[in-house]
Amino acid sequence: MIKRELIAAAEKHLARQCPQMRRLIRTHGPCTFGERRRDPFDVLASSIISQQLSTKAANTIQGRVHALVGARTRLLPAQVLAASPEDLRACGLSNAKVKWLIEIARRVDSGELDFRKVARMDDASALVELDALPGVGLWTAEMFLMFAMNRLDVFSLGDVGLRNGVNRLFNAGGKLDEHATLEVVGRWTPYRSVASWYLWRVADADL
Repeated sequence: MIKRELIAAAEKHLARQCPQMRRLIRTHGPCTFGERRRDPFDVLASSIISQQLSTKAANTIQGRVHALVGARTRLLPAQVLAASPEDLRACGLSNAKVKWLIEIARRVDSGELDFRKVARMDDASALVELDALPGVGLWTAEMFLMFAMNRLDVFSLGDVGLRNGVNRLFNAGGKLDEHATLEVVGRWTPYRSVASWYLWRVADADL
């Protein structure tokens, strides 16, 4: 969990550095990023399930998986390992996602994948470690650092919602290339995760 004072400091920094971000903070109010502690395996599993899916479709499939294994607030490795691949596929998961979920659950259950070790790494090292996991690309690794590790300075160039938010705020909706996008978001360091939270509010408003 991140202390509210730190988020308030982040909001103050963003508002001072960027007029567009100052307007978003006034519009959407205090950022809730890092307000609650989330289980690392559950975040990673949810990210894998959500890959290349709409929010609605991802939520539907996650609900089916949770119902299948009897998960309440979070999905546990042992629950995934106890389910058959066939039953997981019947929830709407692809063959590849089923394979990835089971393998990551196995590694966590055996201790081969230790999230405490990842938590001690810097952002760059953690991204490399996570990116090497089956089914975990750079986007999934970045989401993990944000939502499981509560890292404050992560921005995902591969996230469509974030890119659309930047395009809308800084280029009237026109598509900015990666270099131009990085120039825009660079002013938000060291609180790019908090800035991302506000950009997602912009993306949600377009739904």
